[in-house]
Amino acid sequence: MKRLPGIARGGMFNPCRFTRCCDPYPLFVTPVTKHNGARSGFSSLRPLLTIATSNPVKVAEIEAMLGPLDIDVQRQPTDLDVEETGETYEQNASLKASAAALRTAGWALADDSGLEVDALNGAPGLFSARYAQNNQAKIEKLLKEVGDTPYRSACFRSTMVISDPSGTCVASAEGVCWGELLTSPAFEGGCYEALLWVREARCTYGELNQAQLTRLGSRGKAARALAPALRHLLGLDSHRS
Repeated sequence: MKRLPGIARGGMFNPCRFTRCCDPYPLFVTPVTKHNGARSGFSSLRPLLTIATSNPVKVAEIEAMLGPLDIDVQRQPTDLDVEETGETYEQNASLKASAAALRTAGWALADDSGLEVDALNGAPGLFSARYAQNNQAKIEKLLKEVGDTPYRSACFRSTMVISDPSGTCVASAEGVCWGELLTSPAFEGGCYEALLWVREARCTYGELNQAQLTRLGSRGKAARALAPALRHLLGLDSHRS
């Protein structure tokens, strides 16, 4: 997989068709436009996908999920700054995917995620990134608000969206990873991922390896759920034996 820096700018929100489906095959995306002509440095037979996020953790995680595929990956452009004004994860992801697709005139993939705590009625949720000024402050605020309740169920929820080159979001899917909040972080330097204990893996979310993230993580589940819709929408079903 070849990864090159991109160049992009913001766009407008386009509603997506929400898709919930499950498939054991990894995510596969392909561009269908050639109006830019030959792309220097890229194989003319390989698809090009822009990952529309400035979060390096998300970029690395999604790139790793796409790694086995024979595709070219283009990171979100450094000058792309999309205001997340949506009222749902799907709307925020759509804003980012549409903006990247319009600027690059190609296919774009975006994700929006949050931590939802049952004892806090789903908070911090959509405002997870803006919950406090820094990671340590977020952890302290969250643990203070949760208190000593024994009911500590929580989850990471992610929505992943694909936009076509016109900026229209054509499919989306959701992934959820359930766990329980610890009373203190399992390791230093982390954020919510240091607090969410994933029972199936017997470790915190932040300690999951890449294979576990793909299988149990919220983005990994969203990527697998989106794959069948992508194959159908982009005419890839015929490519599978």
